[in-house]
Formats: sequence, C-alpha cells, structure tokens
Amino acid sequence: MSENQVNGPLHGLKVLDLSRILAGPTCTQLLGDMGADVIKIENPATGGDDTRSWGPPYVEMTDGSDSDISAYFICANRNKRSVAVDIATPEGQKIIRDLAAMADVLIENFKPGSLAKYGLDYASFKDDLPGLVYCSISGYGQTGPNASKPGYDLMAQGYGGIMSLTGEPEGDPMKVGVGIADVMCGMYATTGILAALRHRDATGEGQQIDIALVDSQIAWLINEGVNYRVSGELPKRRGNGHPNIVPYKTCAASDGHVILAVGNDTQFQRFMTWLGLEGQADDPRFATNPARLENRDALYALIDPEMAKRPMADIISGLEAIKVPVGPVNTLDQVMESDQVAARNMAPGLASEDAADGVIPVLGNPLNFSATPVTYRRAPPRFGADTDDVLAELAEDQGKD
Repeated sequence: MSENQVNGPLHGLKVLDLSRILAGPTCTQLLGDMGADVIKIENPATGGDDTRSWGPPYVEMTDGSDSDISAYFICANRNKRSVAVDIATPEGQKIIRDLAAMADVLIENFKPGSLAKYGLDYASFKDDLPGLVYCSISGYGQTGPNASKPGYDLMAQGYGGIMSLTGEPEGDPMKVGVGIADVMCGMYATTGILAALRHRDATGEGQQIDIALVDSQIAWLINEGVNYRVSGELPKRRGNGHPNIVPYKTCAASDGHVILAVGNDTQFQRFMTWLGLEGQADDPRFATNPARLENRDALYALIDPEMAKRPMADIISGLEAIKVPVGPVNTLDQVMESDQVAARNMAPGLASEDAADGVIPVLGNPLNFSATPVTYRRAPPRFGADTDDVLAELAEDQGKD
C-alpha cells in the first residue's frame, strides 16, 4: 500500500476547528476523513461540544457507565483530536492564535462579530497569517438584516422554504427527518475550503469564506425553487409525490411500502401492462407525462389499489424485470444489514479503548477514491483527550522558530 493510500489526499493539511453542533463538524469530519489533521477546540466551561450531551444513546464505557460520546457526537466527530481551551481567557486566546499560525484552515461557527472581542475574527488574522483560509459558518451569513440572529437547522429549513414543500398536502409543513440544512451547509463549506486552498496554493493568498445555513438551504431548493422563479406559482406539498413526474411516489404494498419512479412514457406503458391495467395506458388522461400531471389523482386512484394487493418482494422483482424503476422503503435495520451497505463499507466500526466492546460504530464516508481512499484513523475523542499532545506539538514547533 502506498503512502497516499495510508494517509489520504489531504495528508499534511492542518485544520483548526472552532465549530460545534453539526454544520461545522460535518465539514471538518469530511476533511479529516480525507487525511487532514483536525484539531477540535472544545470549551472546558461547558464540557465541550454541545452534542456530547445530546443523548441517549451514549457509548458505554468499559466500566459500564455512559461516556461523554453520544451517538449524535459520533456522527460528525471522527478523525479529530480534542483540545480543551477556554477562548474567553487571554491564555486560551494565545493558544488559538498560536495554533492558527500552524494551521492551513480555521473553521468557526460563532455568531457573526462575536469572535472580534477575543481577537480571533478574520480581520485579526489576515495580516499576520495572509495564507490562512478562514471559514465562517452562521445562520444567516456575515451580512444582511438577519446576520445577528442565531441560526439553527430547523429555523433554516423554515426560513429557506424547504418545510413549505415537505409533508402531506393537507398536513402541517414538515422538516426533513435529519438536520439536512446543517449537513448540506457543511458540505458546501468543504467544497469552498478546497477551492480556497487551491487558490492559496497558486497565489499564497488566503481568504474568508462566509457561508450561511439559510443560503445553503435556498441553494438546494433546486427544481422547486426554479419552478417558482420561472412560473411565479407557489409549489404545493405533495407528500412523497413529484412536482414534475407522474407516477413517482411511495405506494403501499401488502406488507410495507415501495417507491415507484416511472420516468417516461415507455416505462409507463410497461408498468401499466404489468399491473394489469394496460388499457388505461392509452387513455388520453394518462398517455403522456403532462397529461398524467394534470390527472394524477385519477391515475393514483387506479394504481394504488392494485399495488396494495401485492407484497413488496413481488413488486420489486416484477418491476425490476421489466426495467421500471422501483425500490423499497427500508427501515434502518434493513439498511444497515443490507448486502449493499456491507459491500460499500458504509457501516464501519472504529477501535476505541474507551468503549465497552472496543468499537464505536459510525456511518461510512461515501467518497471512493481509486488512489487516495478516505481513512478511518481516529474514533470520536473523549473531551480534551488530546490537549497535552497538541500543546506539546505546539511548543515543539515554536521551539524551532
């Protein structure tokens, strides 16, 4: 195995992580998976990242007690070293400035302007550290009338419009089942950091990246956002239906639910024949996708009772045989135990001396590089576990100057 395969494509990159909760930690975990050395700064006054206490469940310790590693903390904090520093103190501020001098990237998600009082904002760094890439994640961004407002995933989903599109037609607006605004913001931040690093490597010039949860959420309204901008018409909630394709939705089977995704008229003809409704495929109300959009309720009144008579396995095998897109609605046990997840290593475990069974389960990184694969080097750390090691490295580095 080559050195690159062991170390990852970002080996040698040092990231100073002042973020917490989910958006920033998602970003830094991605960078860590790709080989970066991520130093996670945690506040000793609060016991570290807020999500350490967002449980149960927690990782069980070897003595049977709960650790400070919750499942929520696990999801975004592998491949990091935890360092306890109180940035409200002069000593803590000096440590952060010294670590920033060693770093390529600094990431923070404090309320805009709040780090200035500690001398840790971008303006305080840019002259002394001109090559530093400084990424600021916030709810609404560093500018605009809402810049001072706190930002949370649920608020971003509400303000940015995705909740108005999600849920049953007659139900309440509904958030996505996980903190997707946070996660997508973290992914956009990762992309921005990699682009800024390329610019830095070419010119020596660092910069600040200003990224907001709400901006990110608006950006991934994708077709529904553009549908509105083109037509001026507000989209309607359609449950699991699609605004532009019919039939495309979840369907009840006799023993669960399946996803039906008929993407064109030829597939629709095959589907209706398989369902025993071939005569209906030529009905002018259903013969083309625009017609089916106009008459979706009438079509579903025909389809749904027939689908409900059949078990999931028969529907999936039958439609796959005639090349009509179909799939199961899996529960998480079915997901994690599937052959596909095993083949793609999407449910790995990380060795941990703290865990009762010696392993902390995580979710896999979906990136698969042919030459520089992602690595799972470090289990999510206990609070402050690496403080002494990192500060010793800092002293050694300063001793070389």
